[in-house]
Amino acid sequence: MTRYVLRRAGQGLFVLWAAFTVAFFVLYLLPSDPAALVASGGGEVSQVDPAQLAALRAEYGLDRPILVQYGDALLGVLTGDFGDSYVSGAPATTLVAQALPETLKLTGAALAVAVAGGTAVAVASVFPRARFLRQALAVLPPLGVALPTFFVGLVLLQWFSFRVPVFPAIGNEGAISLVLPTITLAVPAGAQLAQVLSRSLRGTLGEPYVETAWAKGASRTRVHLAHALRNAAIPAFTVLGVMVGGLLGGAVVTETVFSRVGLGRLTVQSVNQQDAPVVLAIVAFSALVFVVVTLVVDLVYPLLDPRIELRTPRGASRRAAPQRATAVNA
Repeated sequence: MTRYVLRRAGQGLFVLWAAFTVAFFVLYLLPSDPAALVASGGGEVSQVDPAQLAALRAEYGLDRPILVQYGDALLGVLTGDFGDSYVSGAPATTLVAQALPETLKLTGAALAVAVAGGTAVAVASVFPRARFLRQALAVLPPLGVALPTFFVGLVLLQWFSFRVPVFPAIGNEGAISLVLPTITLAVPAGAQLAQVLSRSLRGTLGEPYVETAWAKGASRTRVHLAHALRNAAIPAFTVLGVMVGGLLGGAVVTETVFSRVGLGRLTVQSVNQQDAPVVLAIVAFSALVFVVVTLVVDLVYPLLDPRIELRTPRGASRRAAPQRATAVNA
């Protein structure tokens, strides 16, 4: 287990480096000039004084070779310093820390709703005795996956903010302002979870141990919830790791639609202004969350099913570099 965790930690560091590197060079390849965008203040870039522009480039270090800029940025990241924002002058980590709490509220609430709703829909799609009802419920997950996040948000705004003014359309004021954004973000995530879990449940219900439970006279509820759901949840649990990253990405669209102040809105503003330090800090944070969540998911597998263990393949030399850990049946 220790070797496996260390190996996965090394893979995680590589993912963080790769994400940071790709984001850095993508920002560099953009045709616009961040110094010109800052100097223009949203006006015409062509009207910027060349002397002022040169001074800004020297201040931000943009007049140096790209590899020198990359090396300095990478060394700064190793010490937790992503630099100062080109626009506000505040440290990039400070801006991310200020925007993070509201995004965590939104993604946390959306994750809870997605897991509860997705699990309920998945169980409901296999539980009824009537075949037509099971088929009707089985259509819901693919429909939810197909709906774009912005479309769900606009429909909710139209019905529950404008036609029937129950929830506020914009802002971060109070828990009630979280309702529509949470549902918007949770619908595609919950539908994805329900799609995987319902398929897994159908396969699990045909296993011999389920047949044994039926033969012993277990109730329909006990068979589905106590016997089948636990083992069927293993493939769905894998989706949770991807869902967390998807929720952070969906927060960009959701916070824009509902004009919420958070990490998503900060991302849009920073990309539009080509504020590289802030964008790189957001990318590094998102990659870190993804790495940590996927590692936790792998480590929790044996708790869900004691038959699963994490180990290196047989025959691997102790001195040789360990191979990728595999989940095997004991």
